[in-house]
Amino acid sequence: MQTLHVNGYDMPYLDVGDANGGPPLVCVHGSLNDFRIWGCVLGPLSRKHRLICVSLRHFFPEHWYGVGNTYSIAQHVLDVIAFIEKLDAGPVDLMGHSRGGHIAFRVAQRRGDLLRRLILAEPGGELDATLDPEYKGGPSPLLARFTTAADKIAAGDVHGGLEYFVDTLEGPGRWQRLPPLMKQGLIDNATTLIGQVRDDRPGFSKADAESIRMPTLFIGGAKTRGLLPKVLHTLAAHVPDAKVAMIPNATHPMFEQAPQAFSEIVLEFLAG
Repeated sequence: MQTLHVNGYDMPYLDVGDANGGPPLVCVHGSLNDFRIWGCVLGPLSRKHRLICVSLRHFFPEHWYGVGNTYSIAQHVLDVIAFIEKLDAGPVDLMGHSRGGHIAFRVAQRRGDLLRRLILAEPGGELDATLDPEYKGGPSPLLARFTTAADKIAAGDVHGGLEYFVDTLEGPGRWQRLPPLMKQGLIDNATTLIGQVRDDRPGFSKADAESIRMPTLFIGGAKTRGLLPKVLHTLAAHVPDAKVAMIPNATHPMFEQAPQAFSEIVLEFLAG
């Protein structure tokens, strides 16, 4: 593990693979995860590329207790921008999953000059009225459920809160079926959910999508349920240079469930 000091914070990262394989691929994890989540695709992706997997502010290996206002989408976007600038490796390829996909999207929106290609694996977030005719405004039902999970964690019921969170995304009983290794990663980052429900995350707009100018790949699990597929396909329809790849028999953690298929899709896109 290495660190780069950005915005007053030592950002941890893993640096793996072929330093001569073209632009680095910077990987941004999602909610309740950290740089370890990419472990199952490090092997196939690092054969041809240098992978730089970051842990965002307040995620493992830090142990944070949900106190303070330094956890937000805005802060993480600024941190990733500063991290890429400090790498000083020229335009990089950027990949984000879930909440990390939202962060990667906002980085591309603000600093497209830093990026060559963009990969969004089921980016988290919601659509505003310019993209969703059913938009009603106000707090979303999903945020309300995440807040319930965060309240349980803040009260000391970590397993109960994580079960509620995971089952909200993946369906009833999913938490109980997770392997112990996957559960432990979520447990290590459980208190970040307390910060996440205060994110005040802006919805995606049509203008946002149209502002993304680099080649962009959207990857989804063909069996993912809920809002995520709607967000993916809607954004892809409005990002000017976008491609979509769906992985059969996979859900939201698609690169854990189908690492070889996921890696092949990513490698083909980066080689294009």
